[in-house]
Amino acid sequence: MSDVLVLCYHAVSPTWEAPLSVTPERFQHQLETLLRRGYRGATFRDAVTRPPHRRTVAITFDDAYRSVLALAFPILDRLGLPATVFVPTSFAGASAPMAWPGIDHWSGGDHERELLPLGWPELRGLSERGWEIGSHTVSHPRLTQLDDRDLAAELGESKQACEEALGAPCGSIAYPYGDVDERVVRAARAAGYSHGAALPPVLHAPRPLEWPRTGIYHTDAAWRFRLKGSLAVRFVRLARARARSRDARRAPYRRRSSRRRS
Repeated sequence: MSDVLVLCYHAVSPTWEAPLSVTPERFQHQLETLLRRGYRGATFRDAVTRPPHRRTVAITFDDAYRSVLALAFPILDRLGLPATVFVPTSFAGASAPMAWPGIDHWSGGDHERELLPLGWPELRGLSERGWEIGSHTVSHPRLTQLDDRDLAAELGESKQACEEALGAPCGSIAYPYGDVDERVVRAARAAGYSHGAALPPVLHAPRPLEWPRTGIYHTDAAWRFRLKGSLAVRFVRLARARARSRDARRAPYRRRSSRRRS
């Protein structure tokens, strides 16, 4: 039985203290910890469809910040690990910083350049080195808040943009903010995606278009990273989530039974 661990990163920076950023030193230490535990790397697509190792880790990056190429790639390349970048396609190659709720307060400050995106030539270069490039929608919205027409456009147009720019099929998407529900999953399937990367607040069993990832953030010290990556901890969290789900399904029956007895 394979142990598949999918991690979600965003930016890498020695100075940017945003929650979405990790330092190069901490990033390297985290990867070396996983390698010592016996994990080997794969792209998101390969990890969730045909994990090549008994213990497989998929390193994913949301938003396609330039620091992924400048700082994360050399570390990953040195360690022999591929990765997956999910790109919001309307920002790819822009000369202005990316902006959406959650990062736009950094615009105009000392760390504004951290918000610059990768361009398609850089993304093609990563793809040629064995990385996977997936969609992160067109404009990074909260998908559950869109009407059906806008939802379909965000999913379909970003997929098309990735395929045209890279000359290869795009079957993977990461949902911005981890914001996904059953309607969004149906729309992603209709748009032609086969795999979706989620960030659920409560761990659930893997589903092809709603695969749970573990978010790694600026405040994750070594001990916390070890806990997040622990198979035993993930197993306990999943068991608790399943128990809560069973309790929620049984609650109406219990209420009906109680009313009949009273």
